[in-house]
Amino acid sequence: MQPFTVLTGVAAPLRIINVDTDMIIPKNYLKTIARTGLGRGLFAEMRFTPDGEEIPGFVLNQPAYRKAQILVAGDNFGCGSSREHAPWALLDYGIRCVISTSFADIFYNNCFKNGILPIVVSPSELEALFEDAERGANATVTVDLEAQEIRGPDGGVIRFDIDPFRKHCLMNGLDDIGLTLEKAPAIDRFEREMAGRPWA
Repeated sequence: MQPFTVLTGVAAPLRIINVDTDMIIPKNYLKTIARTGLGRGLFAEMRFTPDGEEIPGFVLNQPAYRKAQILVAGDNFGCGSSREHAPWALLDYGIRCVISTSFADIFYNNCFKNGILPIVVSPSELEALFEDAERGANATVTVDLEAQEIRGPDGGVIRFDIDPFRKHCLMNGLDDIGLTLEKAPAIDRFEREMAGRPWA
């Protein structure tokens, strides 16, 4: 998993509440367990017509936001089903951070397991970030995980809370497998010690 330390980039404003996982990645993209290639399906029903043509009004189809790495979204982001394809699609598209006032629990947990930082802010802070994001590609936002700060283009700073363990995992690029491998010396020692037991 790619470590997350400091991210500076364009923030795309998605002023929609209750964005569910079916909106993030529609069901017809769930036929694969590969984590790559799903960026094409991100918000597919809002990004494309049934014929596959781009819908110009959707934020990620606008030139200023095509390479956005941060998503500023409405309340209750990631609700609905528990599909892990949702964070996979965001990450494959290039989104490393989602900021909202609240997230569905399963989606929130899945983000951390896939290298995405979900940040919870207050409604007034979210509105300020929307205003920054709506200025387009010239207004970049910096997310500093170590300092736990979001820095706006005009120097404004928003502090955010994060669980220390999840912060450690993101900053060191540790998913569940990586966490297990950190214990490899202890696992190897245990296996050597157990090798002589009659039931081993």
